[in-house]
Amino acid sequence: MQLKIMPKKKCLSAGRVPLILFLCQMISALEVPLDPKLLEDLVQPPTITQQSPKDYIIDPRENIVIQCEAKGKPPPSFSWTRNGTHFDIDKDPLVTMKPGSGTLIINIMSEGKAETYEGVYQCTARNERGAAISNNIVVRPSRSPLWTKEKLEPITLQNGQPLVLPCRPPIGLPPAIIFWMDNSFQRLPQSERVSQGLNGDLYFSNVLPEDTREDYICYARFNHTQTIQQKQPISLKVISVDELNDTIAANLSDTEFYGAKSSKERPPTFLTPEGNASRKEELRGNVLSLECIAEGLPTPLIYWIKEDGTLPANRTFYRNFQKTLQIIQVSEADSGNYQCIAKNTLGIIRHTISVTVKAAPYWIMAPRNLVLSPGEDGTLICRANGNPKPRISWLTNGVPTEIAPDDPSRRIDGDTIIFSNVQERSSAVYQCNASNEYGYLLANAFVNVLAELPRILTPANTLYQVIANRPAFLDCAFFGSPLPTIEWFKGAKGSALHEDIYVIHENGTLEIPVAQKDNSGTYTCVARNKLGVAKNEVHLEIKDPTRILKQPEYAVVQRGGRVSFECKVKHDHTLIATVTWLKDNGELPNDERFTVDKDHLVVTDVRDSDGGIYTCVANTTLDEVSASAVLSVVAPTPTPAPIYDVPSPPFDLELTDQLDKSVQLSWTPGDDNNSPITKFIIEYEDAMHEAGLWHHQAEVSGTQTTAQLKLSPYVNYSFRVMAENSIGRSLPSEASEQYQTKAAEPDKNPTAVEGLGSEPDNLVITWKPLNGFESNGPGLQYKVSWRQKDGDDEWTSVVVANVSKYIVSGTPTFVPYLIKVQALNVMGFAPEPAVVTGHSGEDLPMVAPGNVRVNVVNSTLAEVHWDPVPLKSIRGRLQGYRIYYWKAQSASQRNRRHLEKKILTFQGSKTHGMLPGLEPFSHYALNVRVVNGKGEGPASPDRAFSTPEGVPSAPSSLKIVNPTLDSLTLEWDPPSRPNGILTEYTLKYQPINSTHELGPLIDLKIPANKTRWTLKNLNFSTRYKFYFYAQTSVGPGSQITEEGVTTVDEGKMAGILPPDVGAGKVQAVNPRISNLTAAAAETSANISWKYEGPEHVNFYVEYGVAGSKEEWRKEIVNGSRSFFGLKGLMPGTAYKVRVGAEGHSGFVSSEAVFETGPAMASRQVDIATQGWFIGLMCAVALLILILLIVCFIRRNKGGKYPVKEKEDAHADPEIQPMKEDDGTFGEYSDAEDHKPLKKGSRTPSDRTVKKEDSDDSLVDYGEGVNGQFNEDGSFIGQYSAFAILNHKQVGYLTTLDEKLGHLQVLHPLLPLHPHFSLCPKTICANSPKLACFTTCLLVTGPLVPALHP
Repeated sequence: MQLKIMPKKKCLSAGRVPLILFLCQMISALEVPLDPKLLEDLVQPPTITQQSPKDYIIDPRENIVIQCEAKGKPPPSFSWTRNGTHFDIDKDPLVTMKPGSGTLIINIMSEGKAETYEGVYQCTARNERGAAISNNIVVRPSRSPLWTKEKLEPITLQNGQPLVLPCRPPIGLPPAIIFWMDNSFQRLPQSERVSQGLNGDLYFSNVLPEDTREDYICYARFNHTQTIQQKQPISLKVISVDELNDTIAANLSDTEFYGAKSSKERPPTFLTPEGNASRKEELRGNVLSLECIAEGLPTPLIYWIKEDGTLPANRTFYRNFQKTLQIIQVSEADSGNYQCIAKNTLGIIRHTISVTVKAAPYWIMAPRNLVLSPGEDGTLICRANGNPKPRISWLTNGVPTEIAPDDPSRRIDGDTIIFSNVQERSSAVYQCNASNEYGYLLANAFVNVLAELPRILTPANTLYQVIANRPAFLDCAFFGSPLPTIEWFKGAKGSALHEDIYVIHENGTLEIPVAQKDNSGTYTCVARNKLGVAKNEVHLEIKDPTRILKQPEYAVVQRGGRVSFECKVKHDHTLIATVTWLKDNGELPNDERFTVDKDHLVVTDVRDSDGGIYTCVANTTLDEVSASAVLSVVAPTPTPAPIYDVPSPPFDLELTDQLDKSVQLSWTPGDDNNSPITKFIIEYEDAMHEAGLWHHQAEVSGTQTTAQLKLSPYVNYSFRVMAENSIGRSLPSEASEQYQTKAAEPDKNPTAVEGLGSEPDNLVITWKPLNGFESNGPGLQYKVSWRQKDGDDEWTSVVVANVSKYIVSGTPTFVPYLIKVQALNVMGFAPEPAVVTGHSGEDLPMVAPGNVRVNVVNSTLAEVHWDPVPLKSIRGRLQGYRIYYWKAQSASQRNRRHLEKKILTFQGSKTHGMLPGLEPFSHYALNVRVVNGKGEGPASPDRAFSTPEGVPSAPSSLKIVNPTLDSLTLEWDPPSRPNGILTEYTLKYQPINSTHELGPLIDLKIPANKTRWTLKNLNFSTRYKFYFYAQTSVGPGSQITEEGVTTVDEGKMAGILPPDVGAGKVQAVNPRISNLTAAAAETSANISWKYEGPEHVNFYVEYGVAGSKEEWRKEIVNGSRSFFGLKGLMPGTAYKVRVGAEGHSGFVSSEAVFETGPAMASRQVDIATQGWFIGLMCAVALLILILLIVCFIRRNKGGKYPVKEKEDAHADPEIQPMKEDDGTFGEYSDAEDHKPLKKGSRTPSDRTVKKEDSDDSLVDYGEGVNGQFNEDGSFIGQYSAFAILNHKQVGYLTTLDEKLGHLQVLHPLLPLHPHFSLCPKTICANSPKLACFTTCLLVTGPLVPALHP
């Protein structure tokens, strides 16, 4: 266990007095960590770590092992006492002590008896620092004695009589477990009529002929020795009255019999316990078991209630057919009177059991080990409770403290030992013993005085890796005496980490609640005490979380098909991610139809069993994410499916075996409509109380056609049945015949009983009445009872009709009452009702709060205190206190006009509150009233108070009038809320030049009585900005700003401004930009606009793609031009644009939208009209004509040209089929020119795959193996043949690749004339973009230069 750090809110800092350290150590119990390196040179008093139980029952057939283990430094030695005296184990050859331990092993299997070693044992573990002792261990061997020999006479009993078969098992250790069985070791059946009591006896409330048997056998099982003892069998014969008389006549001298009364019905009588009342005592924490067993005919039923209380719902259990009430974890609050009620049709009886819960001692605060440094203070606290209250005694090193060696640093104060200025000799082990007549508690706690430098136990340079946005925990396990303080630093020269962002736990751990990337780095833990400092560095790395970018999607696949799930994962590049696929949260089937690659799961030949949930799980060493998708397998149905439907309704309902509280209902099922019936639902109608309303009665399985139904008294029943299958529920059957049950007394009482007064002198008792079905008979009434809770009055009762309210008049004001409401009808009363607590009515409070005090916090806030009103004067439930306050007089205006009162309510018993939102420099008055459920009490005397001055609001207005060449006049209105006495105004102003730069700021003070001021010696034709505010003695208020312009020097501006420009006047500047237009080209646009406003404005243009959320791109316009050109735009794209002015916030035009033109054809098309290119093409055409003639001649001679050789060698499947006779190309067809290009191509002969792309660019067409260019534009590599192909009137320079055996495009040429197809042959290039081209020219010979546009 590691030494704890101080609490999170640190209670010790450098230089504090030792008392603070003492208090901190009281908060955190300290213990030396069992770190191997630390224990090498640290001493520690002994601590008992393991011991045998206090009551130790042993098996006499095995060796006795009495455990005693302890830790300490140096390792402790062990000794034992037996029955209070030293136990010398060396003198007994059968007793040995386990090496390195105090555990005793007594060898009784070879010789000796367990009884010899019965006794009370206690272990002591001792070293140089003190001695710890174990509990008193009482060792007793288990016993399983035999039954005493006895002769059991047969029992003959009349049918219906009660019977008790005694068991009386032998007393064993531990007590035996009792059960009744027959000769075949089968448990005897038990019921509400026949059951086993807590004492083991078998009770019959009444006997029946089927109880006749000769083998009633009581067994006692002793679990400790695994033995079972058997009592002699008891024979029982149950006979009728006639048989009994014959038996008496024949065997009177030989047979014991139990009377000869007739088996008439009789009211209940208790078999156990006897009498009307009994007592029971139980210990706290045990199981309280209360038992009532009654006889009678018919068999009585047992009910349990707790007088003046309710049974704990979550701790109460009923056993043995409600005859046993058990309450687990019983406490003192469970003491009280419990009543068991036995009831049958002939009567009711009650038995009261008075339960008292006592308690063996239990800990409230056990003493804890204390580690102190020399000179420090500390305490050991030992607090226990019990019933009766336990006595606390202290021992020192196993010896009563009164006779132990004196220690001046120690003082005992009842359950506390106080240590002051401890020294190393103060180290010891103290024992606290808390005992009463029911048991004892013993606890060891040592005081270890150490002076130790701080030590950090966490390994240095530990690396922590954490996923971003998750908490990070950096450990700093430490030890030291005095207790070190812990600080954390980040980086080599970082400052201490504070708890506003970080959390430093008591054990030294640093927590970063939400770790981010910038939290990565090196952290230093520093432990300090007055003896020294220890440091340790750890490292933190923050990793990116693992994410699933592409999740698998829901799929529906036909049987025999193929499905693919994709799962694309992104993770931190420094971590290794693994992706696992699961099916229905389990492993994938071991089937070759399931294949997994990097990002996909593929299932082929899908079967019905493949349907389910497929989950992709991606995990690293730090995190895990998953995503799931559902696979549904469907198949077409070859034949029409059968029609499935809900069942047809049952019919032929019949009632038989009609009894008072039960009836048997039978019916005939209807057609199940191809889906088996799973269950029948039975409903009933109460024609007497709720005609036409059907209620659920019971459900039975779909294989049953009869049901035994339990009925309630005084109900006119009709029944109907519905059938249900997997499709749904049938229509109801026809209703059965009606059957009315007899009346009986109510079996339940009203619910929701409450008592609340509506007037000061009454008590209104309300309840939820029983409905007609629950009344159980005619004449339903209610017995309402009440009495004062705290008085000794008897219950007052009244019987009222079937209502839900009764008003008790003449009650005292707001007094608690006990209330109960019991139902009754002409047949009798319901069971005893539960008691609830209510209150009589409330009245207005009588007294006002006293001693009202007001503390003005600031100019807008005051705190009010008052004394609480006595509870008796409140005369009701305290709702709170209400403060009325109002502004009585304005201190500045001295006018006595009263404003509307404001109200603040403070809930509960608060005796103070804050008044916010007050006006500064004002007179207020207030009073306080107490509030209960009835209303407000009288007001306290008005208490006046005043708020101090505050800062004023801004002046109400500021206007600039009468501008001249060098002056401006300012007029203003005072602040609407001066909040005090104005002392002066402050005016600050500064010029603004043509580039909107601000000049020097000038400060001017103006008397408070002024509302007009003229500024002189200003610059002509200059704009000024003014800042104006008022002041009180508290400080300046909010400011108001305005701008103004001096007039223009007409002499200097002659001829520049037209005569109608109102020179010199302050004009409202309202510039605007309008008529925004855009003329767009393919990749550019010209923007123009119209501007109205001041001159010398710098414009900017903002633009972006229309409809996107990207930020606006901004371009600055040079000068004051009203146009601008945008370049670098994308063709065929819609753009948004707007124009604004620099330096004018919010001054921007409305948006305009334009669209760039579509992308133009490649520039290769443009050179078709160039003269040099036309000449070049003519030369190429002439060359092609010559080469065609040469090819024609060579072919007629039978020679093979290179392309032909390649075709013969490779037989590429994409080449058009050849004639079988001569191997030449098939005949040319004009239809070939109109066929579209193929989407893709087949794999080349060497199984390589060509890149697929959609851009017909030069780069793509030049991606052949050898199709690269040098810097001078020539091809690299050597080809045996070239060809120019004509595809859609575009020429392409191609070559026949000797390695690949197919045509490869090297370079696109210029457009060809539509009739430029010279050769009626077709060659297919194996490329996704170039399908079949018409061969125009075949070039053989050396390398030819590349053609460039």
